[in-house]
Amino acid sequence: MISNQLANLPQNKQSTHRVALIIQYKGTEFHGWQRQRKERTVQAEIEAVIASVLGYHTSLQGAGRTDRGVHAAAQAAHFEAPKAIPAKRWATIINNRLLNDIVIRASAAVPDDWHAQFSAQWRRYRYTIYTGKYPNLFVMPYVWHYYHQLLDESLMLAALTPLVGYHNLAAFHRAGSDRAHSWVEMQDIQCHRFGQFVQVELQAKGFLYGMVRLIMGLVVEVGQSQLTPEAFTAIWRNQHRDLVKYSAPPQGLCLLRVGYPHFPFPAEAWVDTQPQFSLPS
Repeated sequence: MISNQLANLPQNKQSTHRVALIIQYKGTEFHGWQRQRKERTVQAEIEAVIASVLGYHTSLQGAGRTDRGVHAAAQAAHFEAPKAIPAKRWATIINNRLLNDIVIRASAAVPDDWHAQFSAQWRRYRYTIYTGKYPNLFVMPYVWHYYHQLLDESLMLAALTPLVGYHNLAAFHRAGSDRAHSWVEMQDIQCHRFGQFVQVELQAKGFLYGMVRLIMGLVVEVGQSQLTPEAFTAIWRNQHRDLVKYSAPPQGLCLLRVGYPHFPFPAEAWVDTQPQFSLPS
């Protein structure tokens, strides 16, 4: 119906504007954000919905490319659409056509030079570890159930803190990336325990391919006192990629939010939209 209405509009009424989206998705059944030829991806699914409305394909540009199985609490993206459809309506229009593992929290018009990827000043990820002795069905899709040994979050924070700053993090750079270098400006790192859950948050302007999961796979060894914070730091400072052997599972990782100098959304739409897990220790 909407595409038919658009086709009947005079040409001057079909001029476009840029529409930004705040997107949440449960990554379990997706092969990541970026479209692929044969696999189900978040980008392709939303683009297909938009195309069904417009009657033609338009590209959806995301702030970051999450891997297979990784979640997003507030991914940002943009696309071009006719001004005949108010930008704020797109959230409802798309949600009415999506399956229940993606939701558009909000949509808004942005300037033509605003870009979901290139205008971003930072991305913030959260990794959640569940340390309870027994499995819990209600948290399993969103955590790494790590029950082998108690984790000392203070040791983990001591190991992670030296990562803040501008460093070569080749030790945490997975093979297969097309990025030319491994330098990262880490802006903030937090590590806290909430009962049976340990949460690590990392904020940087950009992240290397597989970086957060490789960091988490190594820092749990510090939490178990199998590796000292100093040894952890020495591994990445000396770029010993061969000593980083394990990548933490994807379901514990969530793209928490993306920061911009000018963002048309209220904080409640994109800040802290992944609920905190907490169970008594």
